[in-house]
Amino acid sequence: MANQSKKLPIQHIIGYVTSVILTFVAAWAALGSNLPVMWIVISIFLLAVIQAAIQLFLFMHLIERGVGNAPWNMMFHGAIIFAILIAGSLFTMSFGFM
Repeated sequence: MANQSKKLPIQHIIGYVTSVILTFVAAWAALGSNLPVMWIVISIFLLAVIQAAIQLFLFMHLIERGVGNAPWNMMFHGAIIFAILIAGSLFTMSFGFM
């Protein structure tokens, strides 16, 4: 117990600060910029992809080893559920089912 050093979770702090900054940049692009709508949508999409990558690699420990393929297996199943939800939502909105 005496050998345990109190380390700050630097990666988590950097990830959190970066995520907050990206969120503020996206909010500024949507609310305060004079960019055309298409560029606003593209920039928010790119910022969202960057933020998702930060979340996956820094907070969800996607690059850690030790359990085999568990993180990639969970990512695959999450992507399948995501695709089903999006397809169902688009189907419902397109054909007016309630």
